[in-house]
Amino acid sequence: MSTFFSYPDFELQQKLSATAKAIVAPGKGILAVDESNEGIGKLLASVGLDNTENNRRKYRQLLFTTDNIVSENISAVILFDETVYQKTDEGTLFMDVLKRKNIIPGIKVDKDVVPLFMSEDEFTTQGLGDLAKRCAEYKNRGCKFAKWRCPLKIGERTPSVLAIQDTANVLARYASVCQSQGLVPIVEPDVLIDGDHDIERAQKVTEVVLAAVYKALNDHHVFLEGTLLKPNMVTPGQQCSKRSSLGEIASATVTVLLRTVPAAVPGIAFLSGGQSEEDATLNLNAINQVDMKIPWALTFSYGRALQASVWKTWAGVDANVKMAQQELLKRAKANGFASLGKYKIPVTTSAGDASNYSKNHKY
Repeated sequence: MSTFFSYPDFELQQKLSATAKAIVAPGKGILAVDESNEGIGKLLASVGLDNTENNRRKYRQLLFTTDNIVSENISAVILFDETVYQKTDEGTLFMDVLKRKNIIPGIKVDKDVVPLFMSEDEFTTQGLGDLAKRCAEYKNRGCKFAKWRCPLKIGERTPSVLAIQDTANVLARYASVCQSQGLVPIVEPDVLIDGDHDIERAQKVTEVVLAAVYKALNDHHVFLEGTLLKPNMVTPGQQCSKRSSLGEIASATVTVLLRTVPAAVPGIAFLSGGQSEEDATLNLNAINQVDMKIPWALTFSYGRALQASVWKTWAGVDANVKMAQQELLKRAKANGFASLGKYKIPVTTSAGDASNYSKNHKY
């Protein structure tokens, strides 16, 4: 039986590869600000604000106008659809604010999860139908990469084979469509920390999931040098009584990646998955200190683990904006050091040790 496939044209390969490498530049990572309107509404409610477009805009303005945010430790920002079109108080598009700071703008393109029929109460992520059209529009607006999340939960009989294969194929199809429109796809299979499973179970499940994902990416002829991976770290379940050390988490995480992720992938930007700000930083630092031959950049793509202190400090009060921005800078700098394995002195922020876990978390 004959087969045929080809790579993207050389010019596109170069552009995709250059963007992917720039996102995971040494000492830098990604700020995830891609909460849906529903998701950010819960955060606004926690500080006594209504979920209005202007309140959402004011918070995002706080983040994007932080001084020196990119020259230090943030290379890229993941946006939600609404944010692409929003402006500062002075009328400047957020997209232009980011570009002036040399921050690479990206966009969440999945349309959240729906029940996966005939599964073990599992989910599939929707949004493939009009994805090419939306990617073309975002590219035209200045976005250079995209993100798509597929959550999987660990239980006695989950994730099921159906859910794993669905995740792999959905992520591969998404990645292929993104590259066809000139966007770098960030592939996010998120094995959730919900549950009482131990680290050994988390390691095996994560390994099986990533192996399936990269088989599907290969089957769909995705150009790996023009992609990034956003996985979970390998940790025990939130309800597991047996906790693991930094060294155990780091070793399990790197072992899984070495067994499953091709060296062609430029970088891996971990999600924080409900860890506290400080735990997410300490675990990233330990991962970068593992004594194994690691072929990729290992950095961060954090939402809650960069912003929990920002929300707590800001509390919806305009007079607190500068203090809240300092919290963001401190956390970003801490993770910049951690992405190099050089985080030594704990950074004190207002929510540093507080858990960011929420069951069945949705962005």
